Amino acid sequence: MKLGPSFRLLLSTLMISIGLSGASSMQAQAQEPKGLRIATSYKLMTLDPHYANLNENTSLLSHIYERLVYQDERLELKPGLAVSWRALSDTQWEFKLRDNVRFHDGSPFTANDVIYTIERIRDVLKTPSGGFKSYVSGIKSVTAPDPLTIVVETNGKVPTLPLSFSSLFVMRRPSQGFQTTEQLNADVPPLGTGPYRFESWSSGENLKLSRNDHYWGPKPAWADVTFRVIENPSARVAALSTGEVDVADAIPARDVAGLKQRGARIASIGAARINFVQFDVARDTLPGVTATSGEAIANPFKNPLVRRALSHGLDRGILVDKILAGYGTAASQVFPAGLPGTSENLQPREPDYEEAKALLAKAGFPDGFNLTLAGPAGRYPGDAESLQAIAQSWARIGVIAQPAAAPFSVFNTKRAAGEYAVWYGGTSGEAVDIILHTLLASPDLARGTGALNFGKYRNEAFDKKLAEAEGIAVGSERNAGLAEATELVMADQPIIPLYHFHHIVGFGPRVGSYVMHPRGWTTAMQTLTATEN
Repeated sequence: MKLGPSFRLLLSTLMISIGLSGASSMQAQAQEPKGLRIATSYKLMTLDPHYANLNENTSLLSHIYERLVYQDERLELKPGLAVSWRALSDTQWEFKLRDNVRFHDGSPFTANDVIYTIERIRDVLKTPSGGFKSYVSGIKSVTAPDPLTIVVETNGKVPTLPLSFSSLFVMRRPSQGFQTTEQLNADVPPLGTGPYRFESWSSGENLKLSRNDHYWGPKPAWADVTFRVIENPSARVAALSTGEVDVADAIPARDVAGLKQRGARIASIGAARINFVQFDVARDTLPGVTATSGEAIANPFKNPLVRRALSHGLDRGILVDKILAGYGTAASQVFPAGLPGTSENLQPREPDYEEAKALLAKAGFPDGFNLTLAGPAGRYPGDAESLQAIAQSWARIGVIAQPAAAPFSVFNTKRAAGEYAVWYGGTSGEAVDIILHTLLASPDLARGTGALNFGKYRNEAFDKKLAEAEGIAVGSERNAGLAEATELVMADQPIIPLYHFHHIVGFGPRVGSYVMHPRGWTTAMQTLTATEN
């Protein structure tokens, strides 16, 4: 069959049109973001959002669960599952809840789910370190005048209740009873209202999520997300460098320049957290602590003179400038100076080795002593190197420290079991009083204080001063009270503040930008695709 010129032109035009259409289709498919791959230092320990108040759980489970109140990048409170809140009296708060929100199984979110969440944390869970109990210990009752309103009655003045609620994930009320941690880890897939749905979890290895297409908020950028747990920082850097992952968190400062040379981009922000040395001040004798002769000695950390000596004998400048490569700030208190509740009178000190030796001699240790300094490896930027630097500083005052770094999961288990005498650690929080409340207040399960006070430090004067400050409404008077409480407790040196490090995250070409959060969370929601940027 012979084709005429006009028909051949029509066919040619049609083929070009089909080709362009196919090319456009392939381009659209190419632009559709594939799964996001994140290498994280955070090892998710449980799927129970209320079991452990640890950043790995808070960060990773925030994809699945949501809070009534959200803390933004400036640590200011914003509506979450609650659209508004107000104090009705000194002991009553009202929260209005967001309408048309559904859990991942399609069931509606209501006030009953909030009540269940509070009761589960306050009355049911028995966690090793108190979990989130301190956030709800002051709540007397919660009622629901209607499905989208809760009224919280407190035992006394709790002026920071909305701030406390910015830490609590809301769970769906089951048909009966309370879900156990064991059920959530094994039999019951976690159901939240968050932007991502749970797909699978292999403890210590990975967490897989898929987009919640019915999410009430902005549509998530990535169809699915895989978190790979890579506790070793060098391995995380390598995975990002080779393109195995799109994002890697907790990048060591020493690796920033090399990553930039290989085309990765870097985001960083000052952390709302503290890294410190903590002492066991409760037991009479301690593992790994001996005289220079090797003989057992009584617990030296019960004496505040020893604790002050070790603080004076530390060079924080080396930690910040050398190990963190400037991505940090030397610390003298739990939050960087200038933030609400901090003291202007507390400033980082230069090392004074002669003063440190004099204090040790006055405490009865003129020749120093030996100790094992424990800490995690790969948990925080420069953690293992910090142990070495601390040991080198203390050697100048006669205290011989043997660094003992271990993966965080191992370190955390041994610390809880009392196998350490002195250790390097870190914590973050929503505000100064939250950290003071959990890290330095006397351990008390009923009041929910001291959940991270593994050294069992007790100071009644500080507890009283902190409680007074916490009873004041948010503002300058409250901030002044918290600063006074901080000055009081730091004079006793139950911990040695080291530094406030900067969170550093690296990301590859598939990521357009990464929005850092000072709390150190690593989430897919902070990660925009290259086409979105």
